[in-house]
Amino acid sequence: MTASFWLAVGQIIMIDILLGGDNAVVIALACRNLPDKQRTQGIIYGTMGAIVLRVILIAFALALLAVPYLKIVGAILLLWIGVKLLQPEDEEGHNVSASDKLWAAVKTVIVADLVMSVDNVLAIAGAAQGAGQNHQLPLVIFGLLVSIPIIVWGSQLVLKLMERFPIVITLGAMLLGWIAGQMAYTDPAIKAYLPAGAYWSYVAAVSGALFVLALGKIMQSRQKPPVAS
Repeated sequence: MTASFWLAVGQIIMIDILLGGDNAVVIALACRNLPDKQRTQGIIYGTMGAIVLRVILIAFALALLAVPYLKIVGAILLLWIGVKLLQPEDEEGHNVSASDKLWAAVKTVIVADLVMSVDNVLAIAGAAQGAGQNHQLPLVIFGLLVSIPIIVWGSQLVLKLMERFPIVITLGAMLLGWIAGQMAYTDPAIKAYLPAGAYWSYVAAVSGALFVLALGKIMQSRQKPPVAS
């Protein structure tokens, strides 16, 4: 029950809300042809299967992050995910086949979540690193259990809040940069060559957050159409 534990819990919940919007849409699309009585079952069973699968993936990710240089690769991916989060969304639809059979819809939800969860898994594993070795997996499970209902049943509310307060998306993107900075700083391949101390860990985290903000804004400005004279 330390401050670092609850900070990591908050980070995991925010990450899942920011990066889980597409997952909520996929669940809705996959279950849209089910009878009314089975629709809720399809959502619940599909979500439960997705949670179990994601916990397994994160457990592997936590183990793999101990391999030299993998944290650096993960940090680069997180930085890019954070930058992309700040860009205007594409108007592309989700190509998800709906089914009128309960277990076929559940299978669709689980497979789609597996394909779409790389960013979530990587970001959550990075956030869990700050909670201590003995608490990482319980923390991941707790964070997912709290955030999944928010995504599934509150996704529309969350999306409206993001539209009304764009600062939420900006802060979320910077959070991914923060985690990426800390992840790269603790990579076993380079940690011995870096200055030790909590201060430098925060410097790396702040640098990652500012990098995402700066590059994201630069790319945003380049995507804006020129003003007609």
